[in-house]
Amino acid sequence: MPSWVIDRYGRNDVLRFTRDMVFPIIHFPNEVIIKVHAASLNPIDLSMRSGYGATALNMKRDPLKLKSMDTEFPLTLGRDVSGIIMECGLSVSYFKPGDEVWAAIPPWKQGTLSEFVVASGNEVSFKPKCLSHTEAASLPYVGLTAWSAVNQVGGLNRSNCSGKRVLILGASGGVGTFAVQLVKAWGAHVTAVCSHDASTLMKKLGADDVIDYRSGNLEEQLKTLPLFDFILDNVGGSTEKWALDLLKKWSGATYVTLVTPFLINMDKLGVADGMLQTGVTVGSKTLKIQPVIDQVFPFSEVPKAFLKLEGGHARGKTVIDVISKK
Repeated sequence: MPSWVIDRYGRNDVLRFTRDMVFPIIHFPNEVIIKVHAASLNPIDLSMRSGYGATALNMKRDPLKLKSMDTEFPLTLGRDVSGIIMECGLSVSYFKPGDEVWAAIPPWKQGTLSEFVVASGNEVSFKPKCLSHTEAASLPYVGLTAWSAVNQVGGLNRSNCSGKRVLILGASGGVGTFAVQLVKAWGAHVTAVCSHDASTLMKKLGADDVIDYRSGNLEEQLKTLPLFDFILDNVGGSTEKWALDLLKKWSGATYVTLVTPFLINMDKLGVADGMLQTGVTVGSKTLKIQPVIDQVFPFSEVPKAFLKLEGGHARGKTVIDVISKK
């Protein structure tokens, strides 16, 4: 089947298109095969392309060292998928062939930049009817990450979030645009940090205060504001040194960084373990979260999509239209 794969880790030139990728097969009774209509890219795909976390992921792929071949290649990247169920394992009762679904595929499995992908039933949910496949593919992984960070680690939910002060650094990316809408729907006061040209988008998504990180010293700008109950950091780097000083003292205020290192976050947040049903499905159905898509690329231009993501300054998600690959 057609797929984008890598045969080694490195920069963008390691991406290779093939028509001969092995068709996925169902190994466990709870698995399904999905025909991919759309996929999207996340920062984790850049990390994985470069080989970051490879050792840990390989341990997860083959914990008992059963495979005679000691290589994970050819490896397909891509974590998000929206598509149609083609085949179901024997114990799958929730889905049937033809159902429209979306999923976030864990990083140790073959990814979604492919014509078909295999997933466990607990990683899959019915696609909301109000979203196209392109829109749906932009949400699972970022929704899962944002919801896990805010709810599982930050302890925020619909009943305790009202009036809380939330700061989101790097608010215009995939996770940020989801997180702004999520905590806003729960009644928080949201301060979004992004570049000036994303401020209109942030206001549209409901942010109360929007701060341009380029318009002077960001740390000094933020110190003039009241302290925060929760900080979600999608930027990392120097912010990790001073962001803690912006939290309210002695009140259980939380700082969560999603930048370093992603594998630790993934395990801590439980992003990998099929929380899609609780997190994203609850989020999208009851909160009316709107997908924010920066650009859609055809399947033939996956390397261009990676370069776009690598360039940073995204307004939402980079999506791949897999089905119209002709």
